[in-house]
Amino acid sequence: MNFANQWLTAFLICALCLTGCGRSDGNTLAAAETVSGDKLSSAEGLSGTESAEADPVVLWNFENKKLPESIKLENANGRLVSTGAGQALRLQLQTKAHYAASFTFSADKSWDWSNLGNFAFALDIDNAQPSSVHLYVKAFDGEGRLHSRSFVVPEQSQNTYYMELKGPDLSVVTGIRSNPPSWNSAYQDIIFRHGEKQLDVSAIERIEFSVAGVLEDKTLTIDNVRLIKPETLDQNYLNGLVDQFGQNAKMEFANKVHSVEELRDYAGEELADLRHTPLEGRSRFGGWAEGPKLEATGFFRTEKVDGKWALVDPEGYLFFSTGIANVRLANTSTITGYDFDKAKVPQRTPGDLTPEDSLGLNPVPDAALPTRYISSPLRAEMFTWLPEYDEPLGQNFGYRREVHTGAIEHGETFSFYRANLQRKYDIADEEQLMAKWRDTTVDRMLSWGFTSFGNWIDSDYYQMDRIPYFANGWIIGNFKTVSSGNDYWSPLPDPFDPLFKERAYITAEQIAKEVENSPWCVGVFVDNEKSWGQEGSTASQYGIVINTLSRSAKESPTKAQFAQLMQDKYGEIAKLNSAWNIQLQDWDSFARGVALSGFNAAMVEDFSTMLEHFTGQYFKIVREAVKHYMPNHMYLGARFATWGMTPEVRSAAAKYADVVSYNYYKEGVSDKFWHFLAEIDRPSIIGEFHNGALDSGLLNPGLIHASSQADRGKKFAEYMNSVIDNPYFVGAHWFQYIDSPLTGRAYDGENYNVGFVSVTDIPYTPLVNAVKEVNENLYQRRFGGTTDKNKKANR
Repeated sequence: MNFANQWLTAFLICALCLTGCGRSDGNTLAAAETVSGDKLSSAEGLSGTESAEADPVVLWNFENKKLPESIKLENANGRLVSTGAGQALRLQLQTKAHYAASFTFSADKSWDWSNLGNFAFALDIDNAQPSSVHLYVKAFDGEGRLHSRSFVVPEQSQNTYYMELKGPDLSVVTGIRSNPPSWNSAYQDIIFRHGEKQLDVSAIERIEFSVAGVLEDKTLTIDNVRLIKPETLDQNYLNGLVDQFGQNAKMEFANKVHSVEELRDYAGEELADLRHTPLEGRSRFGGWAEGPKLEATGFFRTEKVDGKWALVDPEGYLFFSTGIANVRLANTSTITGYDFDKAKVPQRTPGDLTPEDSLGLNPVPDAALPTRYISSPLRAEMFTWLPEYDEPLGQNFGYRREVHTGAIEHGETFSFYRANLQRKYDIADEEQLMAKWRDTTVDRMLSWGFTSFGNWIDSDYYQMDRIPYFANGWIIGNFKTVSSGNDYWSPLPDPFDPLFKERAYITAEQIAKEVENSPWCVGVFVDNEKSWGQEGSTASQYGIVINTLSRSAKESPTKAQFAQLMQDKYGEIAKLNSAWNIQLQDWDSFARGVALSGFNAAMVEDFSTMLEHFTGQYFKIVREAVKHYMPNHMYLGARFATWGMTPEVRSAAAKYADVVSYNYYKEGVSDKFWHFLAEIDRPSIIGEFHNGALDSGLLNPGLIHASSQADRGKKFAEYMNSVIDNPYFVGAHWFQYIDSPLTGRAYDGENYNVGFVSVTDIPYTPLVNAVKEVNENLYQRRFGGTTDKNKKANR
């Protein structure tokens, strides 16, 4: 590896500083000797408090021909290699055979870095392979607090990456999921994901780098692991961030728009090449017209064909759903930093069926405009331009009465994307503008080879009769709730509360009115990413049960159900006490609430029964509601997040959902994670996946990082082909159509480059080209070996 000359003198100084730092005695290994397992032999490293006199402070530079015992490997091999500039540590992450692999810098004694002032953990990484590597990074302190970040190491690259652990930015709440870098540095910052921004830097326990959910082994070479301080901080890193088009005002990138004329030129070039019908060889509904024809029911359904689950379109053709989710303007708005007198803003009503983040612009009434004021100077100063309300582009202001996370709890919003549509088409009329947007969007979907839309499609697309879609709805209301202990989006509904059933039927009725029994509707998703529980520990997997058991049966219908289940099983309270190793006087004591901390095998077995009973009731009610109003359409579940599902929940969903749905943000699907599909043997669908890059002007690539727009296309193909090749999946949907706003979507600050189009509505050509190739080969790859035994005589 080649290292910057500016560090060489510091390395020598730090090597002297490290003498006598409390190293462990370990075995000396020759260079290039491979070591497997959980540990590497010890070498240089910091233990306890370390002097900050030298800047940077080198932690490991692998020049002692010893491998540090403090670097622990999981599903990985490590060896020392010569780089020409010294030695480095080469790591092979064995992710072809394992779901995850990691290397961790772990302290025998907590590292005290509190005397460094503002600093970051940094290391050099060389990736000589032809594929990029997305790494997750987690730092933990002595209190168990987690600081989570991620970044991508581009293919065939060398660079230095840093994770800020102490600095002023970490205490600023901006309403952006990840802020722009505040350091003036040539190095690449590691992007914040979630967790605690401010750790106890006097007691850092470990820093873990991991790869998960990839389809091939990854090899990286690391060196010069060190603590660095910023040369200077950019005091204006948040000011003037956004230009008049909603783009990053502080950098140039491909297809950046500088004028309205330029925007219209881009549009004219693209629109002339769009098609208006499905690809050749496809049916009216996008099915495989050149394949076997099965029973035609006039609506979408499922069938297992030659050992593979499949969707069947209304005409009887095999169908695989590939498309884009979240094609709507609801999430294109960002918080501006302005607000109004709350008394002038209409508030939510008890009968509302739409969550705040799913609403359109939702502007305030004219009577509120004179009360406009700056509620967040930090947010307001991010924008170089906002229109006046009485200008044509002032139509793009809106309002959010509540947010999930952010700098302010409510406030004015602005949609730069919608403003750019107005500029692009020179249309001010709402109806005409949205009709033009919808027609162009469908033309794009068909031109790019997609067979359908995904979830969260503006309902105005439902009756266009041009491309299949998935309807959606939310069950919201004042019904009782239960908690898993990690209610990320919201607590779970209590499905045994009669009001939940009432609200489920109201929701299903509204969806049915929007769909109008259309054969173009594939099916219905209801709710999304509920916090059902997470495998890993008894407390996380059965949090719903454990928390509900502590409540009174008088105020929790689910607790009353759990109490009855246990009483039916054990009969006598003494038998429950014996099985659970607790001391309760009677069943009334159990009904009033029991706090549990230690868990034995009998408890876990009962917890599992109760959890499946709870989730079964939820899916049963929702299915019945959907089928009552939409008997011809499929119920597709609640789209599980990987962090919010358990075997019990999947089992319950499989009993009631026509297709079980999952949101899965990794680089591909394989049996390393998806082995349970064979156990439940139900048609399954990916509701969300994506990736993004930093060459778009946005500040955060998304949940999966790619190195460039071309790499986004490569990763899309790898993911989709792994889904197409899996016999249980019947489709996969990309999230989302439009990039997140640069300053974060209004509801929770997501600011990802995960769109097929930018904020200026310009498609990412490298991604689109890769998608076209996958979609053109979709049916031959999925069903090419399908026999014609199911062909009907009327074909």
